[in-house]
Amino acid sequence: MAFHPKRALAVFWKDLLDLRTNVGLLVSMTVLPVVMVLVPIGVVWTYVRTPHDADLRSVALFYEPTLPFGASAARFLIDKTLSDWFGMFLVMPVFVPILIASQSVAGEKERRTLEPLLASPVTATELVAGKSLAALVPAVAITWAAFIVFCVGVDIAAWPLVKAPLMPNAMWTFGVFVIAPLFAFFGNGVAVLISARVSEARMAQQLAALVLLPLVGLMGGQVAGVLKSGFAYYLLQGAVVLVLDALLLWASIRLLDRERLVSRWG
Repeated sequence: MAFHPKRALAVFWKDLLDLRTNVGLLVSMTVLPVVMVLVPIGVVWTYVRTPHDADLRSVALFYEPTLPFGASAARFLIDKTLSDWFGMFLVMPVFVPILIASQSVAGEKERRTLEPLLASPVTATELVAGKSLAALVPAVAITWAAFIVFCVGVDIAAWPLVKAPLMPNAMWTFGVFVIAPLFAFFGNGVAVLISARVSEARMAQQLAALVLLPLVGLMGGQVAGVLKSGFAYYLLQGAVVLVLDALLLWASIRLLDRERLVSRWG
């Protein structure tokens, strides 16, 4: 059956309008970006405020034993914080689509509004496309907006020490505009798959959120000094997620087939 973009866009606009009326969901979507922006800015400000603290050099030597004696430990730790934090920042484009997609599939089943949609001529591909767009567009927009605020805040906080803008750099720019959308698609795909198997939006969100644990674990490895972040490191993550995205897209189209849904929840 042919793919009709207008039908997919109709599903997209319907879900987007539903999102606008869900105040609780909108509030939940704003909490994480605020944390992701304020925490690193606060860390950078702390380093700038006490650049000659002897403890800072001890921490810097833990991560880089060959750090020259005359090098600024505060500057080194600021650069490391900015490099490592991108791994945690990627939690946001994964988490926001999980919130939205769980509501758009499992939530519709709870509200009994999925049946009229299944009775329409919309195909499985159009349904997945429309619902995915409704989760991806807000998630990517929030990520990009948070990135802009993050860059401004970091540059203001770091200016008294470095006397130059630190953000945006090449790694963050590529990561936010290329890798982050891939992670957003991943979070959406996981939420859609789980939502297609459970009957409650809250349960779908809780189960889908488990995919965040590997990201948090990788961040823990960076903080512990076991993993070294950088452009190549995040590029590898993006390549792995790209493959997973393709698999999730295929699985989502199969699970959201009209006949399967009607036989399961009809």
